[in-house]
Amino acid sequence: MQIQFNTDHNIEGSEGLATHVRSVVENALSRVSEGITRVEVHLSDESGDKTGPNDKRCVMEARLEGRQPIAVTHEASDLDDAVTGAAGKLSRRVHHVLGRQQDENNP
Repeated sequence: MQIQFNTDHNIEGSEGLATHVRSVVENALSRVSEGITRVEVHLSDESGDKTGPNDKRCVMEARLEGRQPIAVTHEASDLDDAVTGAAGKLSRRVHHVLGRQQDENNP
């Protein structure tokens, strides 16, 4: 599973942040990673240099073999919560889609 990491111009995309994001994504998707070819992670700060509630946004898109991409968004007051929340949502959605596929294959 390949993980691509992107930030907007308001967030410094350091190697430490990229490593942390990859770790969170790998842990969240560890049980279903074999069906995923790529995950794209996009971090943004909606209010720029100002602070505000839930102004950090994480969008994750998973590319599944032979299926349409799955995208989720999570907003939080800090980047870690945004990444963790989006990873959890993505994990649940992928489990749901792959579980439904298994049900269709085993009537």
